[in-house]
Amino acid sequence: MVVFPNAKINLGLNVLRKREDGYHDISTVFVPYKGMSDVLEVVFADEPGMFQYGLDCGCEPEKNLCFKAYRLMAEKYGIDPVKIYLYKNIPSGSGLGGGSADAAFTLRLINDLFGLNLSDACLAADAATLGSDCAFFIYNRPMAASGRGEILQECKLSLEGYRVEVMVPPVHVSTAEAYRGVTPAMPAVPVEDIVGRPVEEWRGLLVNDFEESILATHPEIAAAKQSFYDRGAVYASMSGSGSSVFGIFNE
Repeated sequence: MVVFPNAKINLGLNVLRKREDGYHDISTVFVPYKGMSDVLEVVFADEPGMFQYGLDCGCEPEKNLCFKAYRLMAEKYGIDPVKIYLYKNIPSGSGLGGGSADAAFTLRLINDLFGLNLSDACLAADAATLGSDCAFFIYNRPMAASGRGEILQECKLSLEGYRVEVMVPPVHVSTAEAYRGVTPAMPAVPVEDIVGRPVEEWRGLLVNDFEESILATHPEIAAAKQSFYDRGAVYASMSGSGSSVFGIFNE
């Protein structure tokens, strides 16, 4: 079975507080971006295996989130071995959630392959143990996220009539670097309230808290964002902790 795990973008991202477990509570809106995707195949096998192609995944196959997803399913549901083939198109460390998408799609594929008939809620709970935004890709539709990114609520959002473009400058931004540049605080207006307004009103209101420090230290990312506005975007922003930037244009 072959699927195409897509990327995501963040509409706004507020870092609210640091938690006792070392993570941060955030508030954001996740939106699928299907203009960029990986290729994932899961097949029955005599023994488990993981094979990686395309862009560098940044880890050995046995440490890939896809293989961790298989191990989770094997331990929890007693499934037989599979081999996983992953072709990476979504750059790692870009803030587009490629690794999380791959893991979530692996869970869904295994659920279908073995006829486990697990609900989305059950799969999302399993996905949340693999990564903060993995659960979003189980639903793969606009969702307001809180907690570490694993607490999800339906978000009424339509970008019909708009075109989204994504650019990934050749810069790596680590999550640790991104959080070092942020002072957690509650926003004046919640992200989901701003997203409920017309897109043309988002500029200046919908903020990614990581941008201030990241754009200052990585001018290539700042230039990419400005290039979208220079071309007529109604809104542009860094996605997640970067380095990707997206622009929203009127069709």
